[in-house]
Amino acid sequence: MSATVPRGPFAAAVAAARARGELVVQPRMGFGDPTAMRAGLTAVAQARAVTVGTVTLDSYTRVGDQAAAVRALADGAPLNGYPIVVHPVEATRWVLAGAQQHGVPVQVRHGSAQPEEIFAALLRTGVDATEGGPVSYCLPYSRVPLRDAVDSWARCCAAYTRLRDIGVEPHLESFGGCLLGQLCPPSLLVAVAVLEGMFFRQHGLRSVSLSYAQQTCPEQDEEALAALRRLTDELLPELDTHLVLYTYMGVYPRTTQGALRLLGAAARLAVRGGAARLIVKTPAEAHRIPTIEENVAALEHAARVAAAERPAATAVPDTGIYAEARTLIEAVLELSDDVGVGLRRAFARGHLDIPYCLHPDNAGQARGYITAGGRLAWARAGRMPVTVDRSANGRPAEMTSDGLLTALSHVANRYDSMPAAALRPTEPALSHAPLPEHLREVRPVSQ
Repeated sequence: MSATVPRGPFAAAVAAARARGELVVQPRMGFGDPTAMRAGLTAVAQARAVTVGTVTLDSYTRVGDQAAAVRALADGAPLNGYPIVVHPVEATRWVLAGAQQHGVPVQVRHGSAQPEEIFAALLRTGVDATEGGPVSYCLPYSRVPLRDAVDSWARCCAAYTRLRDIGVEPHLESFGGCLLGQLCPPSLLVAVAVLEGMFFRQHGLRSVSLSYAQQTCPEQDEEALAALRRLTDELLPELDTHLVLYTYMGVYPRTTQGALRLLGAAARLAVRGGAARLIVKTPAEAHRIPTIEENVAALEHAARVAAAERPAATAVPDTGIYAEARTLIEAVLELSDDVGVGLRRAFARGHLDIPYCLHPDNAGQARGYITAGGRLAWARAGRMPVTVDRSANGRPAEMTSDGLLTALSHVANRYDSMPAAALRPTEPALSHAPLPEHLREVRPVSQ
């Protein structure tokens, strides 16, 4: 990580926590009503944890349907996030102050393949941190052609650098380590995160974070984080960088204790793997959107578990994740000096191929599966330059529809079925932290 790159409030807060040896925990919170959104940010800022705030945008804003967002607000209909494009700038600045008045910065999270209007709103309000990417916010979540997403994100990155005109260094997080969130072997997640980081650099960003989503095997995940950290140091040495870990993105445990075990495992992985931030999920995830109190309780739980963990003392075993991710990255860079062009060509030729992703620009030939040992592996690699392990009975496992359903529920079932003794002393039953007195009348509905 370069020490010469200036930092905005978000990156500076994460770096300060990292220097103290503390993990930053972050929710995925979003409410349509400004009062509820500010209350959520205030509660997160006052949590008994080192936090950064989140404003997650609504589905209408993500797809550019601002008229629908306006109608929903006029009708009093609940939104599943904050419509930053249609709310007045003054309202959004008031919302952000809920966290900022406590010295806690805020990141806007959105999910848009073509986010020009969102970035324009970020510039108007001075928000210095957001996330996404031309691949990670296109192929899994939209039908937008990859070419259009790449062009849009290039414009957005360039526009975001204009924050420097007011003395603020923007920070952009790649969502590439998440993709579909499950059944994708780690090498591809690592490769896409690094490639999106290189894309951001190409278009002017100097402060970036690279993501990885918790998968099915802690040992494999720890190796993946080590590979991501090594590749970041090698390929983005001049940037200000940190790693962010997402608590499992797939089917979530339905029991409270199962969800707590999985969250606790994510917190320990973040510390052992050297992540600076952890995106937290709550036990409500399997049923509905969580309340403010549930978000705060989950943040505090993750912080307690993380405080009891220590970074890995020895190097993790190398099973080839780094080498495979490096091969995928080089395959893209060989196609063009322009990273965006290389990404488009790589997907067109099947050199990158996301398992089970139905986007028209994805080759759809690759398949991942969970081995008997709980690790993610390639059943088929399509035209990607990776090796399929055919040692099991001379051929890889083929995924059937029943097998896919079983695999998708593998993590949830495993953590739900663990005996009570599997809950560590650092993982007590979740207690909902009360909100500060002046916030207790705010009860945003589950959206």
